Amino acid sequence: MATAEKTPRFTHPAARGTCPFAPPPAYDQARREEPVSRVTLWDGSTSWLVTRHEDVKTVLSDARFSSDSTRPGYPFISAGARQLSTGRPTIIRMDAPEHTHFRRMLTGEFMIKKVEALRPEIQRIADELLDRMTDGRSGADLVHEFALPLPSLVICLLLGVPYQDHDFFQECSRVLLRRDSSAEDVADAQAQLIDYLVGLTETKRTHPDDGILSRLVERGELSTQQIGDMGRLLLIAGHETTANMTALSVLALLRNPDQLDHLREHPEAVPGAVEELLRYLTIVHSGVTRVATEDVDLDGVRIAAGEGVICMVNTANRDEREFPGGDELDLTRDARRHLAFGFGIHQCLGQPLARLELQIALATILRRLPELRLAVPFEEVRFRGEMLIYGVHELPVAW
Repeated sequence: MATAEKTPRFTHPAARGTCPFAPPPAYDQARREEPVSRVTLWDGSTSWLVTRHEDVKTVLSDARFSSDSTRPGYPFISAGARQLSTGRPTIIRMDAPEHTHFRRMLTGEFMIKKVEALRPEIQRIADELLDRMTDGRSGADLVHEFALPLPSLVICLLLGVPYQDHDFFQECSRVLLRRDSSAEDVADAQAQLIDYLVGLTETKRTHPDDGILSRLVERGELSTQQIGDMGRLLLIAGHETTANMTALSVLALLRNPDQLDHLREHPEAVPGAVEELLRYLTIVHSGVTRVATEDVDLDGVRIAAGEGVICMVNTANRDEREFPGGDELDLTRDARRHLAFGFGIHQCLGQPLARLELQIALATILRRLPELRLAVPFEEVRFRGEMLIYGVHELPVAW
């Protein structure tokens, strides 16, 4: 059984290279040369870095790798991430059977058939946003006027959260998802958001509606605090991921005009294109973390019980053994084996909704803005390298 070098060759997080859509070159090097390798973290601790598609799938589906962030040895990519994961852990930081118990309460809310029934409403929201964005104008910031409000409006509708409070919860999200946020700042933002959702949940007890929070109250299985915790996860994940994926996808298409032209000529290809964009961009760019609960042999390397593991989904999604030519954006590729939504029992609960929102967002933009272009030089676009969810801060466009 092979052992890794005593001094790690790589650090996490690593610097990005010249292509802002690609994983850091160091992680690509690890995938080619040492796919299960030691890495040094921000606090001087070490963890295992797993970079190949098959190995990432193995870790994420093997119960010997725990999601419980309170276990000794669990790896954290920043002080803020440690506070976020341990201050009030959500179901993504639980193992079975506890994880299974809580997840089943939400599974029915995101069934494909139920989500598909939302298509007309999401389409209406997308059209109204573009109506306002384009009314008498020739340019706008696509992030703040379309990509962010679309999923925010949808998740508020589903949860029963007043959209007029979006500035508050989006600011909390920004603090919670910054890699450089202090533990104190994360704890404060977390407490504010929980207090807000707990208060809202209490209101649902006397003034129920058709939202998820009300239905969780009606089940009678959870405390108000537990419902608030679930609401926090759904609220943040429900708008941050899709918003950033939408804007980054549009930018990637603008930078690959041959692919953009293909999609304009074949609008029926949008669902498949969304899968390829999810693979190519992989906005969960900081990795998915686990800790070994017993000794495990992975790709010829012994990972000992109590050692942390960081699964680099972005490099896995470009693994040449799974996706030949994976560094290229190819909207004709069958990319359905990507791991952008994770794998195993913790695979993203809301992926049917995310797919639908992305399909509608891209199809609507392609149809209604045939002359869409960047309004600033590409070099001036600010990427979200400091955030746990990758994307762009703004996307100035013209038409």
